[in-house]
Amino acid sequence: MEALQTRNEYTPVENRKIETDEPIEELSEDGLYVSEDEYQDKYYEHLDFNYEWNNGYLEEKPAKDFDASLIYQWFFMLLTHFLEINPIAIMMNLKMGFRLAMLSKTTIRKPDLGVILTNNIIQPKGKDCTFKGIFDICIESLSHANKNAVARDTISKKREYEIIGVKEYYILDAWQEKTAFYKRNKRGDYTSIRPIRQDIIRSEALPGFQFRISDLYKQPSLLSMTEDKVYQEFLMPYYQQERQLKNEAEKRTEQERKLKIKAEKRAEQEYKLKIEERKLKIKAEKCAEQERQLRDMATERAERMAAKLRKLGVLVED
Repeated sequence: MEALQTRNEYTPVENRKIETDEPIEELSEDGLYVSEDEYQDKYYEHLDFNYEWNNGYLEEKPAKDFDASLIYQWFFMLLTHFLEINPIAIMMNLKMGFRLAMLSKTTIRKPDLGVILTNNIIQPKGKDCTFKGIFDICIESLSHANKNAVARDTISKKREYEIIGVKEYYILDAWQEKTAFYKRNKRGDYTSIRPIRQDIIRSEALPGFQFRISDLYKQPSLLSMTEDKVYQEFLMPYYQQERQLKNEAEKRTEQERKLKIKAEKRAEQEYKLKIEERKLKIKAEKCAEQERQLRDMATERAERMAAKLRKLGVLVED
């Protein structure tokens, strides 16, 4: 026992096995320098943190607040319905990244939402975890978790997307301060998309897709948007289809209701007929009973009369 204590006394702390039931909290490695291969192998699909890679350095994408989530969901819903009616592109999210190989540096970015046109020469395949081409449109939902994150989306990524050839870049800011929409001009430089009537953004990369900047924050319902000229063209067909399905369902329900009423009436009529038949049967039985009683009375009178006549000596034939 003493020997054991002596041996542990000189055991280096770093070699001791510390047993504990407490889970070890993962710490962010934002800012760590790693090779591109190491990033792909260890950090690209990290379970606890969403990392991008900036020329050797890990950059953590911070979580978004609730308002930012609502804006993102509304925009995603709108674009989803547009592409259902106009299948000219596909959307990529779920942390799907792409590689930006520029002259000055190389980065791997994961836009919150990426759009790939059907005429893009590179299309994603089923088992791909990264997009091997260049997104046609990138959408970032801005996080104000820290100043670096804001600068990264509004300055660094804007420049990178511009250089690499992303046709349009949208920044959605729940605080409204940094919301911006860019498109590449003929020289390949980003210029702000000029709102129509000061509020409507119309995409050139996705012909026909448009939305109000103010609606990003109001988030109107699909039903109300079908009556809005800004959205009618690509939401009305969807709404009409939904309305047709609803009308057909209502017609089936109405037909079923009528058939049910008809069946109930038929059952009621059959019940009334059964009651009438029962009444007639009871009446017939009463009539038969009355006839039997009359026959019995007539027979009894005839027998009494015959008995009297026999007493008087009158011969009565049976």
